Amino acid sequence: MSDVTHESMTRQAAVAERPTAASRLLAASAIWSSVDAPLPAGVPKPETTPSPAALASAPLPAPAASSSRKLSLALQGGGTFAAFTWGVLERLLEEPTVEFDIVSGASAGAINALLLASGLVEGGREGARARLGRFWLRLMQEASFRSLMLVGGFSPAGSSVAFGPTLRSGQFDPFDLDPLRQALSRDIDFAALREQSCPRLLVGATRIRDGRQRLFGNDAITADVALASTCPPLVHCAVEIEGEAYWDGGYGGNPPLIRLVQQSTAADVLVVQVTPSRDSYVPITLAAIDRRLDQIAANAALNAEMAAVEWARAHVAPSLRLFRIAAEDEIDGLAQRSPTDLGTGFIRLLHGRGHDAADRWLRQELSVAQQRATTQETAAGAEPALA
Repeated sequence: MSDVTHESMTRQAAVAERPTAASRLLAASAIWSSVDAPLPAGVPKPETTPSPAALASAPLPAPAASSSRKLSLALQGGGTFAAFTWGVLERLLEEPTVEFDIVSGASAGAINALLLASGLVEGGREGARARLGRFWLRLMQEASFRSLMLVGGFSPAGSSVAFGPTLRSGQFDPFDLDPLRQALSRDIDFAALREQSCPRLLVGATRIRDGRQRLFGNDAITADVALASTCPPLVHCAVEIEGEAYWDGGYGGNPPLIRLVQQSTAADVLVVQVTPSRDSYVPITLAAIDRRLDQIAANAALNAEMAAVEWARAHVAPSLRLFRIAAEDEIDGLAQRSPTDLGTGFIRLLHGRGHDAADRWLRQELSVAQQRATTQETAAGAEPALA
């Protein structure tokens, strides 16, 4: 039995009436509903986002009048690295043809998703940009321990090594979650997430009892759910929801992808990956080893889910398109940086590179769409060949 918290019957009925390019993936759910299931041999490499130099400086092609594009987003968490996602979302919000269908996230990815969704409900695209901007600018200005906790910027081993003396000295009480709840409620309007105009959401948290991921939909998302998704062990206490204790959602799936694809009515799914998967250096120090282990663990579930989706797409949902924008492709040496770095220069670098990466992706996709439309028009107007 699934642990996913379902949204209201009204929202489900509205979604069920819409045609879904990805709904055929449900037929394969028995095969790839768990990242622990073995994957078929020869799984194709997930599609990545190229950045051709020819498109880098070219103006965006003019879209057709009715060329709105529905997009589902899977947002990875990774401490302050998630400022890269802030830049990606800001650029997508600047594109009037992009519409958001369903957004999933864990840890800092969940916070970005909630800021995006609540901002869209209250103030449209500009409202979403403003909420994201205020949140990240405040993190930079405060540069506090609390700021890092709001984006899950700690690893289990790393946090105990770096902050153990602080916790023992009583300078911070990890069991007092009220300041964190207040900070989240200040930036996120949780009531707005239940509005019909709000994009659908899937926020992941890891249930301690059995280590399984639970996904919370719009109607169940509260400040406690957001805290649970960003709850790093050894730094603040587990968050209890409906009698169950939860830790950071990144342990169960970072970001949640398979369920998002199953529920998406959009043909295009974009994964924003912020935690580096590649590192050319062999770590030696405890801190470096811990950082690399975190990176490997954070991406293991993501890679397995992407491979499973690619396999299922090839067999049952050929119209589904899976894309990935990765921070490590835009910032050299990111694997050597710390996801607890709240330096203004570093956060702004991440934001700017995320904005640029999304801009290149949009340029390429709009160009491809324009070429496809031209080809179809040409084919439709061609004279039939003589026998």
